[in-house]
Amino acid sequence: MNSSISLSRRCSAEFLGTFWLVFGGCGSAVLAAAFPNVGIGLLGVSFAFGLTVLTMAYAIGHISGCHLNPAVSVGLAVGGRFPSSQLLPYISAQVVGGVMAAATLYFIASETAGFVPGGFASNGFGANSPGGYSLAAAFTSEALLTFFFLFVILGATDSRAPRGLAPIAIGLCLTLIHLIGIPVTNLSVNPARSTGPALMVGGWAIQQLWLFWLAPIGGATLAGLVYPMLARESTPTPVTTARAAAATAG
Repeated sequence: MNSSISLSRRCSAEFLGTFWLVFGGCGSAVLAAAFPNVGIGLLGVSFAFGLTVLTMAYAIGHISGCHLNPAVSVGLAVGGRFPSSQLLPYISAQVVGGVMAAATLYFIASETAGFVPGGFASNGFGANSPGGYSLAAAFTSEALLTFFFLFVILGATDSRAPRGLAPIAIGLCLTLIHLIGIPVTNLSVNPARSTGPALMVGGWAIQQLWLFWLAPIGGATLAGLVYPMLARESTPTPVTTARAAAATAG
């Protein structure tokens, strides 16, 4: 994050970055995952989410830090990497970006004969889990996977980490946790990513949305506490352009 850039410009970057994350990741699930004969499947969707973060990290990491995720912003604030006074503007921009992306995707998807929205890449548990996983399993997986996602972000953007490689590590981490978590909840680890599709689906998706705010933020908060203790950073180092600070989930 470049503190010399105005907050409004950084929030605009967060809006565009989160739009790209939700449109690219959820779009791959809605439009391409089950396309007849050449669908990209779970592996393709996982890589799509990872690629959205990797590409946006290089595009806007030097502007806003490329959080793209309310849980990431909270975790970075807890870890001393982001000013808590800027959480509300960042989170607002991320949620609006996610909702706008979901609405755009819904319009595109609906412009075909026989369109049925179905789950529309929404996150869910119980009967709405792809694998029928319980609320407890969903909460545990979302909190745990967000913990490790934020832990990787904090480590990859540490001033002592190899420079310029953070977006690659973070993008691959997001790919990995999607490979693990899609069968459980369709994987969120990102309240903004969950909110957009849920608003398009309504009903059960909105009723279960609380979990996909609470669990990711809880996991990210824990990582923000644990990493500094483990790394023993004497002075928390803000995310900078040189280290290509970036992250999100989606």
